[in-house]
Amino acid sequence: MDSITEKKSIFQRPLWVAAFAVTAAVAWGWAYPLIKLGFEAFGITQQMTAAKMLFAGIRFCIAGLLILVMARMLKRDFAVKKGGSLYILAYAALNTSLHYAFFYIGLSHSDGARAAILNSLGVFMLVLLACMFFKSDRLTGRKIIGCVTGFAGIMALNLGGSVGGSFTFMGDGMIILNALCSAFAGLMTRGLGRFVDVFVGTGYSLAVGGVLLVLPGLFMGGSLPAVTFTGVVILALLVAISTLGFALYNKLLSCNPVGKVAIFNSLIPVVGAITSCICLGEPFYWKYLLAAGLATAGIYVINRV
Repeated sequence: MDSITEKKSIFQRPLWVAAFAVTAAVAWGWAYPLIKLGFEAFGITQQMTAAKMLFAGIRFCIAGLLILVMARMLKRDFAVKKGGSLYILAYAALNTSLHYAFFYIGLSHSDGARAAILNSLGVFMLVLLACMFFKSDRLTGRKIIGCVTGFAGIMALNLGGSVGGSFTFMGDGMIILNALCSAFAGLMTRGLGRFVDVFVGTGYSLAVGGVLLVLPGLFMGGSLPAVTFTGVVILALLVAISTLGFALYNKLLSCNPVGKVAIFNSLIPVVGAITSCICLGEPFYWKYLLAAGLATAGIYVINRV
């Protein structure tokens, strides 16, 4: 009976899958300029690693608590099965703490548009890894062609030498590590539902992951140099993005083939690049358009019916 109910879930109906996935992708795309604007509003400079961790931790801790409050209001099951606590802790460390520590550091050393496109590497890694771990995702010639096309888009970022910036470990390197964490966390998301309600598990992982960012941030002497109304508003928007994005995406990933959901993440680098150029006044280089186009084409080829 449970399997029949799951098949009829709104999160598995094609139209709703598309609507929810697009919503999550567009929301995450907006995070790129908002994080950089948040750094500016709170007075966090490029060298303040501890402050970045604190800022990120506050964001995700609040988002996780909001999801848990909503879960309680919706009367979701909070029970965690045996072994689930360690799984959630590992998932929180990978999907939130390490993932966003790398992301925030990398973003502060890179243009928002460049980081948005480079971060799409995680999509292709997730597609390939899913083929190794899940029967629902088989490695096919189409997926190989799609990944090659997508990686070509990543390489296109370095066309023209120093135009738009060359590779740096603190910038591009950190974004790549962030993308790898995202890919492996995507695999773990599929197993989250075995131990706890996915909605509740998402709340736990964000709250715990946020704490695992706040504590070392404070221990390293991190603080928010300037607390302004603008900064608080930006932080609230980032909390909303995390709450909405993770709640929708994790649920979709837990009950659909990875490829079916991953195609929509092609919107993230495009939205991130465009919004960064508009909101931050960053120059839009032609290679950003080429890289975004190749990344989108690669994901389309992988998931084309």
